Amino acid sequence: MDGVTDAAFRYITAKYGHPSVIFTEFIPVEGVCRGVMRLMDDFKYNEIERPIVAQVFGSNPESFYKVSFLVAALGFNGIDINMGCPDKSVSLKQGAGAGLILKPQLAKEIIRGCQSGIDDFAKGKMLADVGLPPVLLQYIQEGRGGEVPIGERVKIPVSVKTRLGFDSVIIKDWIKDLLEAQPAVITVHGRTLKQMYRGSADWDAIAQSAEIAKGSETLILGNGDINDYQEALRKIEQYGVDGVLIGRTAFGNPWIFNENISLHPTEERLKVMVEQAKYFSQVLKNKPFINMRKNFGWYCRGFTGAPQLRESLMEAVRIDEVELIVDKFFSELSNS
Repeated sequence: MDGVTDAAFRYITAKYGHPSVIFTEFIPVEGVCRGVMRLMDDFKYNEIERPIVAQVFGSNPESFYKVSFLVAALGFNGIDINMGCPDKSVSLKQGAGAGLILKPQLAKEIIRGCQSGIDDFAKGKMLADVGLPPVLLQYIQEGRGGEVPIGERVKIPVSVKTRLGFDSVIIKDWIKDLLEAQPAVITVHGRTLKQMYRGSADWDAIAQSAEIAKGSETLILGNGDINDYQEALRKIEQYGVDGVLIGRTAFGNPWIFNENISLHPTEERLKVMVEQAKYFSQVLKNKPFINMRKNFGWYCRGFTGAPQLRESLMEAVRIDEVELIVDKFFSELSNS
C-alpha cells in the first residue's frame, strides 16, 4: 500500500502480527532504472519481516527485467507486480497498475520479463551487466551500511496483484490471460478499477478465479473487506482460495494477523505506536517524519481521549515530541 507499508510499518507488523508473508509499498520500476536514489529507501527491510516480497509497478518489460534482478540480488523472497492500483496517475497516465488489465499481452510480457531477470540472477549473471544506473550499483556495492544482504543465487517467485476488471468484471478472461505467463501467485482484489474502494468486494468473482486456476501451479489469493482473522479463515474455506491478503484492516492494528486477537489495550497500542515512530526516525531518515501522522490517526481511535491525543500528535515533527505527548496523555489518564 503506497505511503503506508514502509519499513517501519512492516517492522511493527512483523514483530507483533507475524503474518505469513509481507509486501513492500509498490515501487516504480522506471524510476529505479533512472537512478532515483530515494526509491532505495523503499527496498529497506529487516530480517524479521521474512518472507518479504518487493512489490513493483510500471509498464516497460525491460525495466521489470532489471528491477527483478535487483530485487533478487537484494535478498527478497519474491517480487510482486502491481496490476491493480486504481489511481489515475498510475493506471491512466502511465498505463501501469490496473491499467494493464486493458493490455493483457503487455501484462504477460512484464511477467515474463521478471521471470527472465530472476532466471539470469540464479544462473550467475552479474548485477553490473544488467544495465542499471552506475549510481545505484555503487550504492549496492557499498553494502548500504549492512542493512540489506546480497541474495543467494536462487529463483524467487513472481506474483501478480490485480482486480476484477477495469470498468466491468472480466475476471474470467483476465485470469486466463495471466495464467498463460505462469506466475507463482495471483492475488485478486474483489473490485474493478472503476469501483476504487467503494461498495463491497465481490468474493464470488474471486472464487471464479480460484476455480479457473485449479490444476495450474498458480496459487490464488483473495483480498477485500476482511475485518479479522476468523473472517479470513472463513473466506479461504468458503471461496476456495489458497489464502488471503489483509490490507486496510491492519492500519494501526498489527495484531490483526493473530488468531483470536483483533484489538489490544490502549496502553499497549500507544506504546507500539511510539515504537513504530522511533523505528521510522532511525531507519527512514530521508523521509519526512510527518509521514507517520496517518499512523497516529489509525492508532488513536476507539478509546477515551483519542480525538484530543490524535490532534496533538498531528502537530509532532520529531520522535521526542511524540514521546512527550504520549507520556503526558498517560500521566493525565492515571490522575483522572
